[in-house]
Amino acid sequence: MNIRGKLTVVAAMAIIGLGFFTGCSGNKKAEANKDNLASVETTSDNTKDSIVVLGSSAMQPLVDEAAKKYMESNSGSQIQVQGGGSGTGLSQVSSGGADIGNSDVFAEEKKGIDAKLLVDHQIAVVGMAPVINIETGVDNVTTDQLIAIFTGQIKNWNEIGGNDLEIILVNRPKSSGTRATFLKFALNGNEEAEGITEESSGNVKKIVSETPGTIGYLAFSYFDDSIKVLNIDGVEPTADNIYVGKYKVWAYEHSYTKGEAVGLTKEFLNYMMSDEIQDSIIPEMGYIPVSKMKIQRDVLGNITDK
Repeated sequence: MNIRGKLTVVAAMAIIGLGFFTGCSGNKKAEANKDNLASVETTSDNTKDSIVVLGSSAMQPLVDEAAKKYMESNSGSQIQVQGGGSGTGLSQVSSGGADIGNSDVFAEEKKGIDAKLLVDHQIAVVGMAPVINIETGVDNVTTDQLIAIFTGQIKNWNEIGGNDLEIILVNRPKSSGTRATFLKFALNGNEEAEGITEESSGNVKKIVSETPGTIGYLAFSYFDDSIKVLNIDGVEPTADNIYVGKYKVWAYEHSYTKGEAVGLTKEFLNYMMSDEIQDSIIPEMGYIPVSKMKIQRDVLGNITDK
């Protein structure tokens, strides 16, 4: 082979080699791009700009207000807040139907809930008290009287010094954490007699405010001049009395997540624990910051000093 032929072969091999290496480089880039795309898609799947928060109606006013304030400062985020009761909140967060399930009771207290799958975020403390129509004519009840009223043994307010009005019970459904707390700590575990059953605390307040003779129970955050709040055993239902354990009808406000919170869920829960919410919004709305409590209560109801 002459020199020109040898040069031609060498040139051809160089071109082939260049194409080979270029192809390899291109394949590597393509693979790298594919990996990067997969990474972006995975991140996108784990980052939500909309979450659903539902459950406790006693906690709902607080979460509503916090969500509004959060979205005002984070315009790209959507936080949907619904009630439904503590049982609904726990079941929905357990099944993946909600990002946060709010509850007035520990998850361990609800049948059918695997508490080991959930992470508890204690946001605040809520006090609860019996409330009556303002025409009833009673300011205070003993624990025994309250139990007798809600179990149907006392049927008229004049039996305990009130006006001559038939007692009408306004209860919450069994899924309600407010109901569970009231039965456990106000009625000493006694079951309520049959009465009107309302799905939300807002409806309880409306009926009690409009109907003479009615009695129900509400979180402090629902109190206003349209209803009368009863003392129990001479103890006024106030935050100061709850701090030190003098008033016994209260519960933690739990926000449960399925596993550790991530993304917007984590950001919103962090915001709920911020100074803006804990030191300002919570007390303004009738809730109690956990940090103010001088006592603590476990899932069995045992009280100890903090």
